[in-house]
Amino acid sequence: MAESTESPAVMNGSSASVGPDYCEIIVVRHGETPWNVQGKIQGHLDVELNEVGREQAVSVAERLAKEFKISVIYSSDLKRALETAQTIANRCGGLKVIEDPELRERHLGDLQGLVFREAAKVCPIAYQAFLSRKTDQDIPGGGESLDQLYRRCTSALQRIARKHIGERIVVVTHGGVIRTLYQRACPNKKPEGFLKSGFGGDSTSG
Repeated sequence: MAESTESPAVMNGSSASVGPDYCEIIVVRHGETPWNVQGKIQGHLDVELNEVGREQAVSVAERLAKEFKISVIYSSDLKRALETAQTIANRCGGLKVIEDPELRERHLGDLQGLVFREAAKVCPIAYQAFLSRKTDQDIPGGGESLDQLYRRCTSALQRIARKHIGERIVVVTHGGVIRTLYQRACPNKKPEGFLKSGFGGDSTSG
């Protein structure tokens, strides 16, 4: 569930202080939802966590509370991310959660609400648009291109970071956003794990 911009301090389980000239951001993916289990495409649709997702949120919250001193939590305003963020906030001493719609998952247009394995038949044009290698290709039905997603979420993270220089914060968001931030942070490195794919299973539908 969780992805983090892990510094050596993070990997060592240390709560070492953050340098005065930068902001350390721990990026967390929301917990599991019923639609993740069903292979349904969420995008901007507002789906709540299931019980497994709530357990995952508690698990990552306990780790963060134990290992790090966190100043504030930012979250996508979609329920699955916001509930995850609120769980973390409660376990970390009642921290403030700031909702930010710019941290939402990629809008996937006409594909949203479909079961992934059926999407090619139900909405072939939108499905092919999603598979396109053209980063400026948007998805019919109001969906974002990869370029639009990249600009949205990287600018959001930069804006947030500038407000919290010298602090360690948590950002709770979605799989598509994390893949994009990884691309920004590691442009010459191939993604691993769920970051490899853009769809399918619990790692890609939002």
